[in-house]
Amino acid sequence: MTHGNGTEVTEFILLGFGAQHRFQHVLFILFLLIYITSMVGNIGMILLIKADSRLQTPMYFFLQHLAFADICYTTAITPKTLQNLISENKSISFIGCVMQAWIYGTFGTNDCYLLAAMAVDRYVAICKPLRYSTVMSHTVCILLVAGSYVIGSINSSVHVGLMFSLTFCKSHNINHFFCDAPPILAISCSDIGMNIILLVVFVGFNLTFTMSVVIFSYIYILASILKVPSTAGRKKAFSTCASHLTAVTIFYGTFFYMYLQPNSNDLQENMKFASVFYGIVIPMLNPLIYSLRNKEVKEALLGIGKKYF
Repeated sequence: MTHGNGTEVTEFILLGFGAQHRFQHVLFILFLLIYITSMVGNIGMILLIKADSRLQTPMYFFLQHLAFADICYTTAITPKTLQNLISENKSISFIGCVMQAWIYGTFGTNDCYLLAAMAVDRYVAICKPLRYSTVMSHTVCILLVAGSYVIGSINSSVHVGLMFSLTFCKSHNINHFFCDAPPILAISCSDIGMNIILLVVFVGFNLTFTMSVVIFSYIYILASILKVPSTAGRKKAFSTCASHLTAVTIFYGTFFYMYLQPNSNDLQENMKFASVFYGIVIPMLNPLIYSLRNKEVKEALLGIGKKYF
């Protein structure tokens, strides 16, 4: 990246939550508590799944990788955000900005595809129970997870790679609390037409494809549940999907709010807080959702508690 006069850009300034300057220390404490809770919850979820033989199923295999992805993309942005909240120096190096954008984009996209894979898993478990072990074999699960990492990496690499050709004539102040593609493009004086087209195409495809998988999976799941004769049977079948459906609703709802709003300066502050929810809060919520609303996880937690305490 270069300035319009040809000089090389070596760093950016993250403006963060400038309008809320008097609340910076409150935000620091809040974000720190959320980040610690997120790390404890997601690392704990990974260790719990590895330790309990009852959780060695495809659903929890995907959940393990979802927890890992959440750890990666929230760690890419939260520590730097915490530092900037209490420091006068809010700069981030060019390499640091590139890495932050790449990690956030890779594992954020990865989350979309893991949630879609989990929807397919629930569809097969409820609609095709006799074929479950065959369809959702260990090999298939590995391929689905590997595919989510590959797609996430390619998606992020394309956007980050195009940023290297950008020039900045007036400012290198990013009106955000981390390096994301839209606020970086907003301060460039280059022709960003191709960047915007690819951003819309890639984000649009990822959202449309994964959302379609989730929606059609749950249409078939709902149809199968409604055919169950007993109320208790329907309740049991739906309870196996409740945690995943809650996580999907929160994740995609926030994602659509972030990226499908009109590009207006008046909405920049709202976009920042939507990004806070997506990038910092959701990684904390996922392990809570799956531990509080999932019978097997609660039983595994109780088992670990009885064993060691």
